Amino acid sequence: MEIEPEVIDCMNDIIKKIVHRESNRKYRENNKDKMKQYRESIKDKFKEYCTTPEFIKTKRICDWKRRGVICDDFDALYNHYLKTSYCDFCRCELSIDKVRTVNTKCLDHDHSITDRPNFRNILCHSCNVKRR
Repeated sequence: MEIEPEVIDCMNDIIKKIVHRESNRKYRENNKDKMKQYRESIKDKFKEYCTTPEFIKTKRICDWKRRGVICDDFDALYNHYLKTSYCDFCRCELSIDKVRTVNTKCLDHDHSITDRPNFRNILCHSCNVKRR
């Protein structure tokens, strides 16, 4: 019985991943102190970076993509999101909160799968939940 080349390639890829994963595990195990020292050395720099506008923008756009928002120009959408101060539906003043409140700014999008951009409005959390 002859095995097809595609199957062999697939098996080789799986073996490479397993070997790589094991190699990483051994490295982490043998260099715990070194890794801890490195994490401590960059902790302050990372905290500082997390407050920069570029990081906040990147994080927000990644969250939108992870949640299924489809858009041709995420930069323009993000700028529109920043400029919007009032809910497009009920006209209440929007806030940006770490914990969701009734007035937290939300990006409303169509949850159906389409080939076109599915962004609809910038809404407060209350209106966004009602419009699903």
